[in-house]
Amino acid sequence: MTTGPAPVRQLDATSVGELCQAAEKILAEFSTSATSPELLARVREVAGDLSEPIRHQLRPVDTDDGLFVLRGLEVDDAEIGATPSSWATAGDRAAVYDIVLLLLATVMGNPLAWEGQQDGRFVHNIVPAPGHETEQTGASSTVLLSPHTEDAFHPGRAHLLMLGCMRNHDHIATTAAGIRNVRLDEADIALLTRPRLPILPDDAYTEAQGFEGGEPAAVPTLFHAKDGLTLRFDPAYTPLDDASPAHRAAYQRLEAELARVSGAVNLSPGEILVVDNDLVVHGRVPFQARYDGTDRWLKRASVRVPARRTRPLAEEDEHGYGQAAIEAHAA
Repeated sequence: MTTGPAPVRQLDATSVGELCQAAEKILAEFSTSATSPELLARVREVAGDLSEPIRHQLRPVDTDDGLFVLRGLEVDDAEIGATPSSWATAGDRAAVYDIVLLLLATVMGNPLAWEGQQDGRFVHNIVPAPGHETEQTGASSTVLLSPHTEDAFHPGRAHLLMLGCMRNHDHIATTAAGIRNVRLDEADIALLTRPRLPILPDDAYTEAQGFEGGEPAAVPTLFHAKDGLTLRFDPAYTPLDDASPAHRAAYQRLEAELARVSGAVNLSPGEILVVDNDLVVHGRVPFQARYDGTDRWLKRASVRVPARRTRPLAEEDEHGYGQAAIEAHAA
């Protein structure tokens, strides 16, 4: 794993003030960050009026790293209160940052929620939870969260993933690796662009794991988009034992390459990591949670980019294990 710095985009003080004032005004009007059609409509209206300096910093990812860190926002550690004990107890904690993320996500595309995850909220709280330490989900802690495409099992998954840091006293790193930085031979690429294996729903989607509405669709791991390779990757939920030896070996070589080029991003409070979910797999290093209100706390927002063409057309025929992806703003 490398430790080189991630590309950084800095919001100036005027932009930060504009963004925070807009979020505070929306929060005062609705008294919650739990999204309603009316709140989402106001977010869209306000996001449309944000200034050009903010829009410039939210331009599409433009390096092979496939990510950037947005800096400039500040978080008051005392004001946000203790780290929630789970997403279910978080409620409207630090709600103004939920709305900041919604505004930023709306500038970049269309915020995304899931009926089957975190009560359908558009901004998720990512905190360690007792009893979930060894799962391959955001609630885990003591295990390496394997590098993966966010919601890889679903054809409606986000194009962009946003991770906003509320608290990270222990400097726990998010890992990230981009497909455009790996070295694979043509034979491996040819194997991995064939749809041979499904990706199953992860443990955050218990309802999807019981889906009986059709066989899981085999999907390609790699795809030739117009401007280069993209990937759909989640080894923890891919039944590799069902693959041929040659396919399994190619997958394992890809996994090793992603580990070789992986970088560690240590987010500080107020920083937002923006990841292109078609180019980059992300994870997290293991840590020991204390459950004393001081543990790592991130907020996560997902974004779809209308009319983006970085995925196979065959994805449109997948059943998505019965899970509904909800976009905040109608076309």
